[in-house]
Amino acid sequence: MQKNHKIKRGVSLYSFQEEYFLRKMSLEDCLAACASMDARGIEIIGEQMVPGFPKLTDAFLEKWFGWIKQYGLEPVCHDMFLDFKKFKGRRLTEEEQLQSIVRDLKFANKLGCKIIRVIVSTTPELMQKAAPYAEKYDVKMGIEVHSPWHIDNAWMKKHFEVMEKTGSPYLGFIPDMGTYTKKLPRVMIDNLIRKGASESIAKFVTEAYENGVLSEYIVGEVSAMTKKPIDMALAESSRFYSYTNPRQLLPYMNRIFHIHAKFYEMVDDETEYSIPYDEVIAVLNEGGYDGYLSSEYEGNRHIQDVFEVDSVEQVRRQQQMFKKLLKENSPARSLGAVTP
Repeated sequence: MQKNHKIKRGVSLYSFQEEYFLRKMSLEDCLAACASMDARGIEIIGEQMVPGFPKLTDAFLEKWFGWIKQYGLEPVCHDMFLDFKKFKGRRLTEEEQLQSIVRDLKFANKLGCKIIRVIVSTTPELMQKAAPYAEKYDVKMGIEVHSPWHIDNAWMKKHFEVMEKTGSPYLGFIPDMGTYTKKLPRVMIDNLIRKGASESIAKFVTEAYENGVLSEYIVGEVSAMTKKPIDMALAESSRFYSYTNPRQLLPYMNRIFHIHAKFYEMVDDETEYSIPYDEVIAVLNEGGYDGYLSSEYEGNRHIQDVFEVDSVEQVRRQQQMFKKLLKENSPARSLGAVTP
């Protein structure tokens, strides 16, 4: 891999949800942790970590930009959600959905973020209507490519058609690396076994998944072996993961704004158990990707029943892996990061 790549490293603060929810870490602690890893790009979910969302007070913004300057960080992405039901039994109208997106564009703009992650269920037609507002507030809209979807499936192709039709540079993709899950997360499988799933069923499901067997067949085979609900839940879990060739990204590279570097378990400083990041990063580098790899840790929910979650350590390990794969030599900075 050439050394003169433009790929940058960042963190989704969603990674620290466990510690933040339990009040072990504050928003500033999360930012300081990112700085200690020299991961400069910050992705935030306003609904999760900004008091009074969607309102932004002058007092909060003063603290926010003060922390960004103090720790040498860059606001990059705000993750938006689109609740389709505002009242029981009634979906939001398209106009109401549009105004929800516009609200988030304004919010991201005030935080200094140049990108918003648009939830995968947002329609291409709505993205097209929102494009002029994205341009007005200078915030790019990236539709999240989330497993079990992938960037070449029919839904994403419809989005790509709208991007090309409008020609808007403000419409693009945010691929989630969960779409490159070669092995089912070990932490997820172990959690289901602790809840009573059969080890033989777990072995069958994991081996079948790794061999590329379609989830429908996996579920069908397991249903013929057992009707035990927890075993069926284990089989069904295969539906929510996917592996596709990372080279599918290359034709869309100029539309890729940001990367959700999903991970479930860093085994050490070089290996994520389920996702072959060496393959993915090689493709991103080949395609000239110049955005952020944003660490998104989601293993906490699978281990919290038996272990104390240490999200900071998991993110640190992933960032170390990125440094090695990106051939960086810069040491992590010590800026008061809090480790639970």
